[in-house]
Amino acid sequence: MLPDLQLRFDRESGRLHDGRGRVFDPVARYWSEAEPTEHGEPVSAASALRWLQLESGASLRTPVAVIGTRTPTASQAVAAETMGRLLAGHGVTVLCGGRSGVMEEVCRGVAQAGGLSIGLLPDDEPEAANPHVTVPLATGIGVARNALIARAACCLVAIGGGYGTLSEIAFALQFKRPVFLLEGAPTVDGALACGDAGAALDAVARVILRV
Repeated sequence: MLPDLQLRFDRESGRLHDGRGRVFDPVARYWSEAEPTEHGEPVSAASALRWLQLESGASLRTPVAVIGTRTPTASQAVAAETMGRLLAGHGVTVLCGGRSGVMEEVCRGVAQAGGLSIGLLPDDEPEAANPHVTVPLATGIGVARNALIARAACCLVAIGGGYGTLSEIAFALQFKRPVFLLEGAPTVDGALACGDAGAALDAVARVILRV
């Protein structure tokens, strides 16, 4: 269970405050001490993320990885597509393995929202990517690319999956990257299970906002 946040956004000054007397610098991605204020409207972590990524003028776009099974169930496919659409709709760049299954569904959702997806392929050529990937990167290193995905992302969302997904989760936790689990993803100590894509988005927002 994630703790409640007390975020307030003052549209007049364009400043995001928290409940501890701090203000957020969108360029440095850093909270600094400020005078406590009651100005502004309460906002969710997801709303604050949308402001940061799409309205603040900050250019940093460290990607969020979505990983998972190549043979998703109907509910896993829906979760992946929804996750992609939500992340892209909040201005988040999505990183994945670029091929089929959950990877294709998340890229489909990203494309529907007009976002950017990066497919880090194990293959030698970019043509191996699914048709919804925006930027296919052919690494030619096979499953070793799992470690690159875990290292390059600021956090990961896992949807279903087997040994390959489990390896990515393990790498991520070793690299101190938060991992959020959906729809039967392998359970690993240190990863946080989320009830749905909306809850996973909230968890991702907290990572990017450093709360």
